[in-house]
Amino acid sequence: MTAKPKAPQIKRPPVLFDRTQKIHQRISKMLGHTFLAYWNSHSGSVCHSDVLGLWTVLRGISAKERRATLFIKSDGGTGSASLRVVNLLRRNLDHVTAAVPLECASAATMMALGADEIHMGPLAYLTAVDTSIRHDLSPVDRDNDRVSVSQDELARVVRLWRDNAGDKTSYEALFGHVHPLVIGAVDRASSLSIQLCTEILSYHMKDAKKARSISEHLNNSYPSHNYPITLREAQRIGLHARELDTTMNAELLELNALYSEMGQRAVTDFDEKNHHDNEIINIIEGPGVMVYFQVDKDWHYRAEERRWVPLNEKSGWRTAVKRGGKVTSEVLHLR
Repeated sequence: MTAKPKAPQIKRPPVLFDRTQKIHQRISKMLGHTFLAYWNSHSGSVCHSDVLGLWTVLRGISAKERRATLFIKSDGGTGSASLRVVNLLRRNLDHVTAAVPLECASAATMMALGADEIHMGPLAYLTAVDTSIRHDLSPVDRDNDRVSVSQDELARVVRLWRDNAGDKTSYEALFGHVHPLVIGAVDRASSLSIQLCTEILSYHMKDAKKARSISEHLNNSYPSHNYPITLREAQRIGLHARELDTTMNAELLELNALYSEMGQRAVTDFDEKNHHDNEIINIIEGPGVMVYFQVDKDWHYRAEERRWVPLNEKSGWRTAVKRGGKVTSEVLHLR
């Protein structure tokens, strides 16, 4: 009787809590106040669960500590979640500094706007905050997935039609490719982005007209959502931005390297249509505690639908703490 092939061992990413805490302690000592970190891999994003994760970290900070520096590294996500993060920080702290050594894009830019100061390193950049959405009625791509649609893209298509063909019924032609409800939803999302930025800036910027002007500029003035806003331009548009200390920048890049090692995608292949995915995508860390979201699930390729579907979903939030000299990870139930 032929022996059954042994199932491959599931690969898992490392949790480097001991090493990241040492950097946190060095940075906190250098700053003289609390240091916090918010980090996303390229698979992660700013989301509403982050607020509960941040609350878990903030509970360990003394009520007397009213100042903190927040390291932000993210490609963006949900803008309304950024507002909730800023609200939580400002309710617990009197002064917040955003430390940005690398990308701080889209919704992460919104998060940085809530800081009294933004310190940017030589590799750092913010981006525009114009919103693209993936609606239930959005067009589909070649993989049968819904694609994102932005206000800027729609406006440019209409403008090109009108400028080049004199077409006065541009939207009627566009409706054949993009559903009218999607166009309406995109317009509403654009207005929401401006409102969110204005509200976030109001936590520390008392000039309402200036806050509105910066918000509209970030939403409307760039030809690409990914346009990199470096330190010089951040200062030019009116943000309280300055150069990040050289030593601090080096420490943050070292911390980012450890988070990146934790965030590596650990894929275990079973066969051509099945594999297991294990990846840490969101990390929030403070004094003595790390909260992180770990993807942990199987994927199966459903050929008749031409798409991958998840199975055996065990993904979720976890905490890492040190007890009795040993790092322990526990499930954190957030919904």
